[in-house]
Amino acid sequence: MSDQALGPAVLAAAATALLAACGTDTGSSDRGPEVVMERIGDTTVVRTVSGGVWGAEATLVPEVSIGELEGAEEYLFGGIWSIAVDDDRSVYVLDAQARHVRVFDSAGEYVRTLGGRGEGPGEFRSAEAIALLPDGRLVVRDSGRNRVHVFGLGAGDIDHWPYDAGNSGSDGPLHTDADGRTYVLTRDLSRPLTAFASHIIVLGPDGTHIDTVPEPSSNYDQAVLTASGGSGTYTSRVPFSPAFVWTVHPSGHFLTGFSSTYRIDLPGDDGVLRIERAANPVPVSDAEREYERNDVMRSMRGRYPDWSWNGPPIPDHKPYFKALLTGRDGRIWVRLSSEGQPVENEDHDPDDPWSDPVTWPEPMRYDVFEPDGTYLGVVHAPDEFTRFRLPVFDGDHVWAITRDELDVERVVRYRIVVGGDGGR
Repeated sequence: MSDQALGPAVLAAAATALLAACGTDTGSSDRGPEVVMERIGDTTVVRTVSGGVWGAEATLVPEVSIGELEGAEEYLFGGIWSIAVDDDRSVYVLDAQARHVRVFDSAGEYVRTLGGRGEGPGEFRSAEAIALLPDGRLVVRDSGRNRVHVFGLGAGDIDHWPYDAGNSGSDGPLHTDADGRTYVLTRDLSRPLTAFASHIIVLGPDGTHIDTVPEPSSNYDQAVLTASGGSGTYTSRVPFSPAFVWTVHPSGHFLTGFSSTYRIDLPGDDGVLRIERAANPVPVSDAEREYERNDVMRSMRGRYPDWSWNGPPIPDHKPYFKALLTGRDGRIWVRLSSEGQPVENEDHDPDDPWSDPVTWPEPMRYDVFEPDGTYLGVVHAPDEFTRFRLPVFDGDHVWAITRDELDVERVVRYRIVVGGDGGR
């Protein structure tokens, strides 16, 4: 590749060709994205200046829903913590309350249950997250027993892989890659408990310990507030300040970004792919800033009554993105910041100082890129998306945990629809 920037017209033509190959339901558009590429040392920069392959914004249209308010026990969930999807679009659901994994076919019909409470083979004490290996085996992280349970394709095909984590749990996902490696996020046992340092144990396809690596980190300092007292030191991040985020890409490399700029790095065997996009940050309204400031003050003074603000002010705009995620197909999904919307809290208790009359949820939006950095477009997620449990992305479909107004949890398969009746 030349070290000089490539012309946008050349890349727009390439993006148009890519559009023809995409299976997504798309609206008509004969304009591809305007992209500039350049080589800087071992880094290939792909910067989208404007536009996207899809040519319009996308929404998610539900196709299959699993979960009921009442009915057969197999379809009632007590608390979904993690989901996984295989090549046949069968869905695996970890119910933390029941402590087992239920399997449903692509039509949402119950198939079987894996695991359960107990200390025997394939039984869980504190199952936290699940993932699938490329050969179809299911892996389950059980921090209570310091092991990864492995369920094969045949009945009774059960194994377990122990790891050393000092019985420390994690609310992070369980990652696997295309080479069959499993990534277990846990506490760094060489650090004191107050340090909250984490590391990642890498297990091979047969459970062999391959490596232990530090959790990816950044040289950028995050804006924080601190308070100290008899119970130690408490730290809180300044609302809307940029943060370093990461995930594991199916290629086995760490996808990382610091959200002060729209810049994402994905290392590879031949160097680093850097994805950039020209975008304006979302401004922070005065009302939303005041809400967040009051929330921090209330939390800090609940622990330290004399505390006063001792860090940077709340920024005027939000970070460019909030999380990085990857699809089973290697696509990159960037969860964006968006403008908060004031919503009346129907459960507000005026006598409870921790109860707010109004909350400020942010509508969920994702930028979607191909593994080579080609920008496809933005996807708007439904309001019922559960924010703290990760969806599964694969091609033109998304599986997500939802929660309705009656607090019923479901797993819903959505189809990406660009423009037309599904657009906004």
